[in-house]
Amino acid sequence: MQRDWGGATTENLSVVPKCQPEFQDRFKSLFEQSGMCMANLDSGLRLREANSDFLRQLDRKPQDSYGRSFLALLHRSVRTTVERELSALVTNQRERFTGHIVATRRDGTLLPGKMTAVAVSDPKGDVDTVLVLVMPSSRQGGAAASASLKVQLRPMDARILEGVAAGDSTVKLASSLFMSRGGVEYRVTALLRLLRVSNRPALISKAHSLGLFNIETWPPKVHPEFVES
Repeated sequence: MQRDWGGATTENLSVVPKCQPEFQDRFKSLFEQSGMCMANLDSGLRLREANSDFLRQLDRKPQDSYGRSFLALLHRSVRTTVERELSALVTNQRERFTGHIVATRRDGTLLPGKMTAVAVSDPKGDVDTVLVLVMPSSRQGGAAASASLKVQLRPMDARILEGVAAGDSTVKLASSLFMSRGGVEYRVTALLRLLRVSNRPALISKAHSLGLFNIETWPPKVHPEFVES
């Protein structure tokens, strides 16, 4: 069964000449999954076209999005990494990229997901299109899903989250933040409830998936926009 993706079908995936047959089969499978978002970028990483699922999930309109940098649709915590990987596709340094991204909707809420990008070459072998497929992480729909991703942390909670992400123990956090161990554990428990997870590893994974951290720095730092002023 073929699925309509804003004019694209599984048949025209054969226009990706640089993919091996097994990759073409994989992309056909991806196109047939519900909830998949698709977009085409030009060699300057500008949005050339997108299917209805892509526009709906990001709450965008074609007239406001086409011709705009794809990177501008992403949270700044992932822009540098995604730009580096997509640029490698455009310059023929690699053929395919898969990674996690965090997109930004028009109202500023976040949409985490997994992105696969493939270089599409013209007859001369030059890359003129990058095919982008995005599978949103959330299975919830519309505004309810994006609203659940709004996070605002107190400054002390942000510092504790950074410490947990860096692997600091409760004792070390208590010492560096001049708190009691019980106070640290209380705030960690509050963070677990806030992000709806059950343990510290899941807390850090969820924080990364929501784009709370600047992934280009170490030790981890929470973006100021997620910290109450």
